Amino acid sequence: MNISAVLLAGGQSHRMGRDKATILFRGKPLWQIQLDLLHKLQPAEIFVSARTDPVWRPPDATFVPDEPPSRGPLSGLTATLARIRSNHLLVLAIDMPFMNEDHLRYLCDKIEPGRGVLPMIGNRAEPLAAIYPVEARVDFVNALPGVDFSMQTLTNQLMKMGGLRVIRVSEEEQLFYRNLNEPDDLDDRPGSLIAL
Repeated sequence: MNISAVLLAGGQSHRMGRDKATILFRGKPLWQIQLDLLHKLQPAEIFVSARTDPVWRPPDATFVPDEPPSRGPLSGLTATLARIRSNHLLVLAIDMPFMNEDHLRYLCDKIEPGRGVLPMIGNRAEPLAAIYPVEARVDFVNALPGVDFSMQTLTNQLMKMGGLRVIRVSEEEQLFYRNLNEPDDLDDRPGSLIAL
């Protein structure tokens, strides 16, 4: 697949209280679940975006440090877009272990030259499970020194300029985008919210 992929693993995990990447979920650390998923897509290259090089990063994934100043996902994506050799960058957050291969392939099938895809649940974008065209790098660079670091704001601008195609997420597909943010989210017992 002529697309690059990045695993976003730079969050501070304040609500979780520890590094999400190494949390075990269904018997595997989140980093392994997400990198295994990205490998199935056979992208041209895989990056890991974080503040510092994680000890768990496998040698076939290239570390990309956040672009200063540190502005969360905006910094990581700005730095990664500068490194890709393909025309599109697939982004996957470390804390979305319900995402699956078929859905990501579906998103990849919707890209066009100079245009990525942005999943939307209702009126809210899902910018950390999206695909950005390499041309969007200039918009990321311009947003970095500003005062609004919201990925919602930036993706809204890219949408209006035609750089992102909106993909409406069905009710059944919303589970793929569920985040693990707090310790209670790790409850995987039958009947719990997470097991839906």
